[in-house]
Amino acid sequence: MKKQLILGLTALSLLSSQFAIASETQSSLSQEVQAFDARLSQYSYPFPVEFYEFKSQGQVLEMAYMYLPAAEGKPTVTLLHGKNFTAAYWKDVAQWLHEQGYGVFMPDQIGFGKSSKPTDYQYSFAGLANNTQAVMKSLGIKKTILVGHSMGGMLASRFSLMSPDFVAQLVLVNPIGLENYLQYVEYKDPSFFEASELKKTAKGIDVYQQKNYYDGAWNEIYDALTLPLKGWLKGPDWPQIAKVNALTYDMIFTQPVISEFKDLDVPVSLILGTRDRTGPGRGWKKQGVHYELGRYDQLGEYVKQQNPHINVYEIDGIGHLPQIEAPKEFRAIFQQVLKSQ
Repeated sequence: MKKQLILGLTALSLLSSQFAIASETQSSLSQEVQAFDARLSQYSYPFPVEFYEFKSQGQVLEMAYMYLPAAEGKPTVTLLHGKNFTAAYWKDVAQWLHEQGYGVFMPDQIGFGKSSKPTDYQYSFAGLANNTQAVMKSLGIKKTILVGHSMGGMLASRFSLMSPDFVAQLVLVNPIGLENYLQYVEYKDPSFFEASELKKTAKGIDVYQQKNYYDGAWNEIYDALTLPLKGWLKGPDWPQIAKVNALTYDMIFTQPVISEFKDLDVPVSLILGTRDRTGPGRGWKKQGVHYELGRYDQLGEYVKQQNPHINVYEIDGIGHLPQIEAPKEFRAIFQQVLKSQ
């Protein structure tokens, strides 16, 4: 009994040390956070940013985007960002693609990044897809290889269902929406998410991403990706951002796409880091529900059951952002996918 107690205390001490080391690493890497306004006016993007002005729901809006034109005869790849990110995090993937001659289109969706952020707006994947297509048409893009990460995967799926003739190939990178969340969790009013957003702290953002995205690891690259989020917290427009974030959470729960995967009529590839456990609503599951959300090590097979024509590529031991966490492995698979079309 005494030996077991000593072993237990030793294990607890080692675990505590690991967490302390991770915390120290996080603190030492944290960059000085600059305050940002709603449009990230002082935050630099890796490529020139343009703005597409249009009217939607009775409002004049601006959609920010970066566009690297294709070499002659090469297609354009569209990269759609996730919820906690801006188009800027596609920098390395975009550079890699453009070096091969691909065109690269990287929009900030309405409500995100440097784009307009109306608080009295009905956010929907269909609406965002329509906005995105309008910008692409203005640039003369008639067909695209459509890539969506995380929430961008839900948007890319809806886009492909709405406009299959516009999509040469659909590539989903650890998308959320591979489950119909309201089948398992309680519905929450947007005010619930707004209150949660207003309680956020810079430290909380770091801890969440370190735990949920990178399995406890942290480095300068990961830290840099949090700067827009933490800058908004310090900036003058955080209440506005919190409201918009709440509205865009709502569409994740109320506008599922997985039930329509059987109807996808374009070539589809799914790239999954299998360590990912992203499961929106996990904290408020319906009473009596024991289903485990976000098992990306199992979701690939589930997707194949919905549509056997979807190609699934798995990267073992990698989490929610394979393009950031394991760029070499991701690019090897992505290259294979691009050549398969």
